[in-house]
Parts: sequence; structure tokens; C-alpha cells
Amino acid sequence: MSSSSLTVEPVASSLQTALEGYVGFDTITQQIEKKLLKRGFHFNVMVVGQSGLGKSTLVNTIFASHLIESKARLSADEPPRQTTEIQTVSHLIEENGVRLRLNIVDTPGYGDQVNNENCWEPIIKYIKDQHSAYLRKELTATRDRYIQDTRVHCCLFFIGPTGHALKPIDIVVLKKLSEVVNVVPVIAKSDSLTIDERAAFKQRIKAELVFHNIKLYPYESDEDDEQEQALNESIRELLPFAIVGSERNVVIDGKPVRGRKNRYGVINVENEEHCEFIYLRNFLTRTHLQDLIETTAQIHYEAFRAKQLLAIKESTQPASSQASLGATPNGMLPNSLNTMVSPNSLVSNALASPGAASSAVGSPAQSNKSVPAFG
Repeated sequence: MSSSSLTVEPVASSLQTALEGYVGFDTITQQIEKKLLKRGFHFNVMVVGQSGLGKSTLVNTIFASHLIESKARLSADEPPRQTTEIQTVSHLIEENGVRLRLNIVDTPGYGDQVNNENCWEPIIKYIKDQHSAYLRKELTATRDRYIQDTRVHCCLFFIGPTGHALKPIDIVVLKKLSEVVNVVPVIAKSDSLTIDERAAFKQRIKAELVFHNIKLYPYESDEDDEQEQALNESIRELLPFAIVGSERNVVIDGKPVRGRKNRYGVINVENEEHCEFIYLRNFLTRTHLQDLIETTAQIHYEAFRAKQLLAIKESTQPASSQASLGATPNGMLPNSLNTMVSPNSLVSNALASPGAASSAVGSPAQSNKSVPAFG
């Protein structure tokens, strides 16, 4: 056989070809939708912030359901209640035939102690533990058909309505979080600020984020079209969202709405003139929910995965080089190298972390509670 016969011809570029009749492959989108609806979706939200900023209340308000127990005091003489450890609650909610497995990760309020050194480490460790658990499942010989996704897709970062500037601890925690998760900052209880104070506060926060080079979601991407770029730019202009949360209904003009009532009037949380809650809800659920999931997988998880696999590769190279250098004349390895380390043990050791020894730590509590959405 001549060498010319082995030459591989270059593949011609595909051309746009007109169809002479209806084929039917355009129904692939319907096929994909049917399979996805049958399987359902996962969305994992983490709330981070100091105690007393209404983290639980906001989550309940966004998803129009009582999903997580609020730690707010019900009376003035009641002692304050706080989240002392990371808690995960799982709910199955359904809307118009779409089932969403919603995992809510409630974190202890940081900065509440006398010594707040490294108070953010349990939060960062939890996020990395979920990546590690997912990677371990991917690397097993017999993988599940659908790996349960417990990776944190969105972190709502709560900023106190001080009206001055970010606290030094806020800046540190934001920098740490933005490296491993999609961070969406919100100004909690913004009804305590006037419109002018709120605008000035947001500008100070934006200036500090730029000064400290803190990248928040949504990120800039060349893959976005003009419409997506315009939408993301409008979101960046709104950040941080000035929000008010409420699970109670108040009556305005004979119509019950979710809001808060005080001596000066009624605050309707869904009125964009009162707060920016409606922009946050639309952003999380109606425009960027899928993108949050994809960004977690393609950016944060991929960075973690690449780092871990490189560590595994480097841990195997010294052993192989020593084996080649220490070979005996008869081709037998020294006794110290006769015990071979299995690849599975290398993977487990490289991925194991102090808090990820058991799968229970990295998996949310499955309550299988079906909660109908309202509102």
C-alpha cells in the first residue's frame, strides 16, 4: 500500500442546505424539554451575612413559600435566636408542571463573635466539600445515571443597611466567596434608608468592589449576544439589590400584598418604587436561574476539578520516577516499592477534606416536602 493512499483528505466545512420537505428534527427541543421536565431541576442557594439581617425571611419571600424557619424574635422580651452551624433544608416545589428541588443553605452569622479571625472558613469549606463530593461521584467506576447536584449555585450576600461603607470583614468574606461561588450582594432591610441614602450607599459599595477587584455575578463573557450583554449590564447597575422581605400580607386599597406596616405607612415588597425585591426575584428565577447553574459547573467547579486532578497527577509522578530509578538488575522493584497504591485510594486521599469524610456532611437533608408555590 503506497503512502499516498494513506493520506487523509481534509473534511469539507459544513454548508447550509435547504430542505425540500419537512423532516421533523426541529422537535428535538420538545424532546429535551419533556425529558428535563420528567427529571426535574436542582437549584442550591446559600445565604451569608451577619445575624439579624432577615436571611431566612428573604428566601421565603422570593419563593413565595415557608421554606426555612425564621430566627426573628416574635416578642420584645424573647431572647435572640441565631444559626450556630451550617444547616441545609431541601424542598420540592412545583409550578406549572415544572418541579424544582430547592436546597437552601443557611449559615451562621459571621462577625458575631469577639474573635472573628477566619470566621468565613466553615462557609468556604462547605462549598468546596460539595465540589469534592460531586467529583468523587464522577470518578467512581460505576457512576449514577444522574448525579445529585449539591454544589452551591448562588450565594446571597447580605449587607447591613449602615449607609456608610462595607466593613473590613465584609470585604474579606466577599473576596473569599467570589473565588468559589456566584455571589449576589443585597442590602438587607433597605426600608431603614431613605432613597438618597440608599443611592449613596450603593455607590460607595460599588466603588469599594472596584477598588478591591472583587468580581461578582453576572460575569462578562464574549459568548453572550447583545441582548444578554444588555441584560447583564442592567443587572450590574442595580447591584447590590436594595431589598425588603416579608412573609406577611397587608391590605393596600383593599388588596392583600406582601409587605410591612409601620407608623409611617405600608411598604409593599413587590412595588419597585419601595424596594428592588422584584428585580432580585426576576433575576434569580426568571432570567438567570439556568445560567447560575451552568456558571457554577463551567467556571467554579471546573477550576476546582482541574486543581484536584493536577494534584492527583503530581502525587503519582514521584512514585513512578522512584520506581524507575530504583529498579534492580533482575527487573524486580525494591521491597519498599512492591506495595502498589491503587488509583482509587489516590483519588480519595486527594479529594478528602476534614469535613468531607462522610457523604452526610456534603449532602443536604432530604425532607421530600412538597411545597406549593403561591403569589
